[in-house]
Amino acid sequence: MFNSLFEKYDRLIFFDTETTGFDSDKDDQIIELAAMSVDKSGNTDSFDEFIQLYSKPQLPDEIINLTGITDLQLATQGIPEEDAVRKFIRMAEPGKESDKGNVLLVAHNAQFDLMFLCYAILRHREKNPGWLLVFNDADYLDTLTVYRDRHKFPHKLESAIEQYGLGTKVENSHRAIDDCRALYEVAKAMEAERDDLAGYINLFGYPAKYGVSGRKLKKVTYLEQGFSNYSGRTLPEQLSRK
Repeated sequence: MFNSLFEKYDRLIFFDTETTGFDSDKDDQIIELAAMSVDKSGNTDSFDEFIQLYSKPQLPDEIINLTGITDLQLATQGIPEEDAVRKFIRMAEPGKESDKGNVLLVAHNAQFDLMFLCYAILRHREKNPGWLLVFNDADYLDTLTVYRDRHKFPHKLESAIEQYGLGTKVENSHRAIDDCRALYEVAKAMEAERDDLAGYINLFGYPAKYGVSGRKLKKVTYLEQGFSNYSGRTLPEQLSRK
């Protein structure tokens, strides 16, 4: 399982966010952060936290309808953003133990989730100066980019779940921890389909119509990618010819 990835990485962290909107650098925030860590031996660890509202007085109706998360849940079950990000950093940071070395962060539409996570880290950088180093030291894998290379539109996580016949095994509920578990199974199916996931490390595709969403991450290579790239050269092949 994930043999090519575990040649380089000691742990893979599948993560997901639910947010109040789409603008990570403005007034939107993470309201749920979840992550699932898998090591070379198949050991797993996970967490799932609601985050208290601080940027908006209440959740937009469309977010409540999409996620099922309510203002009451955030008020009574949520924790401060700093505490939630701390849990993520502790999962991702390197350590002396053999199972805590190089880390790969995996998400579906990773640019979106990474941007929200990055801005959350920056908001608490003064008190936690080492967090940004942990974030920058990790590598990134975007399964949306992989899926666009292999299958035609639509490319949502739920589309991949259906494509790989995982509907009875996982749940796509627009809740962060469920999506982490679903993403883990989707990534396993992708590896079984074609063992080239390592070629997509720090390589993000973007549609020409919309461009790159948010600021570009320094270590990521961004390439234009069509909605039906499955019939042409893959992005790693395009990159190798540049």
